[in-house]
Amino acid sequence: MDASSHPESEPPEYGNVGNKRSELVQHTEQLENGKGNVWLRLAVESRAKSPKQRPLFVTADTIRGSVEIDCEHIGQPKGISIAVTASMTAVGQEEERFLHISQSLWSNKDPSKGKLPAGRSSWPFAIVLPEKIAPAGKSKASSPAPYPLPPSFSEKGSPAYIDYKLITTVRRGLFKSNQTLVCPFVYLSVSQAEPPSRLRLAAYRDGTALSGPDGDPEGWQISPSANITGTLFDARQVEVRYTLAVARPLTHSRGSPIPLSVTVISEDEQALSLLSAPASIRLCLIRFRVLGPNAMFEDTEAARSDQIFQETVGTAYFWPSDASMSGGSSRTLWGELLVKSDSKPSFVCPGFSLGYTVSLFPAQAAGFVPKVQSNEPLATQKISVTTTGPAGVSIRSHAPPGYEYPEEADYTNTLGYLENGNQRFLHHGVGGTFAIG
Repeated sequence: MDASSHPESEPPEYGNVGNKRSELVQHTEQLENGKGNVWLRLAVESRAKSPKQRPLFVTADTIRGSVEIDCEHIGQPKGISIAVTASMTAVGQEEERFLHISQSLWSNKDPSKGKLPAGRSSWPFAIVLPEKIAPAGKSKASSPAPYPLPPSFSEKGSPAYIDYKLITTVRRGLFKSNQTLVCPFVYLSVSQAEPPSRLRLAAYRDGTALSGPDGDPEGWQISPSANITGTLFDARQVEVRYTLAVARPLTHSRGSPIPLSVTVISEDEQALSLLSAPASIRLCLIRFRVLGPNAMFEDTEAARSDQIFQETVGTAYFWPSDASMSGGSSRTLWGELLVKSDSKPSFVCPGFSLGYTVSLFPAQAAGFVPKVQSNEPLATQKISVTTTGPAGVSIRSHAPPGYEYPEEADYTNTLGYLENGNQRFLHHGVGGTFAIG
């Protein structure tokens, strides 16, 4: 039996990690026999806000509860166990289990346990969720590094899902099928952004301007410069060079702005003026999901195109820096890119991963026709999105007054896997999300 039919079964929002350990709520699941008598009951405490929600746990939590059996209504079992499992399921494929922690509560093979009484018997249990787990099986790396336990993941139209379950198993013996009581739960992994550079930390603390890549080299990741050529006003060929710098460390929390810097260089004064205008700069936060054997590796270029799913989840805005107003063949712009507060954090697990890139695309301006495709990025920098910011640091915007982030429509997966007749995943809900704060 899958005990998942809760009135409030969708996972909670990321901004709400649920109750503190001192305010846990109790969830109860049970099985009945053919006469309606309850013979198996599972009770578990969690951080969820309500018993009607699925149980909720976060990084390094201990799952505590009890299992109760009534032999009067089911007879003598051969064994009773409790297990925590986690699996990834790609659409149209069998699930791949990456976590299994089991505890035996009672077994008739243990003479010290004795025979169960005809009435009720109960056993407490406690299972510690590991912070990291090691990949199973063969890997490209000789010694695969452990990875953080990934969060529950369920989105409408997603190519894959990550599920966590608490499973009670009652072994019935020869010629009798085992009975299981399955309690799905939500797991939220907590991750923290690294602290900014010393100079940026001082700017956040004192409310002063940020130092650029030249003044704070430790605080910026500079991508290789990219040249772009094109036709200006159908009259002449021009060449422009762009250099992207992204605030470092490259871990940024949900709800925080990512400082950016773009330097534009051209010997053509008119092209420089046109293609360094803030409105012409196109820089986006791209979310990507990778399926298959390459999902666990930093370099995903080996993955097939049909195993990578990308969508734009944020757009940066820019303003000219004071230093770029003095003329010459170079212009520097400051910018910010907001990581939305409901963003899913980056994670990896066997066969499925989620990550982000900051991508600079060819400029768009009236009168300029680039030779390259406009949807191919000039520069790309991978970042990691975390659930919380660096300890004791308030990350704030440094945009001038009057600047606002551009409004964007909600992103969706345009491939619509669940509309293609695959009914196996309808139990994941519509638009269900998971989250941490």
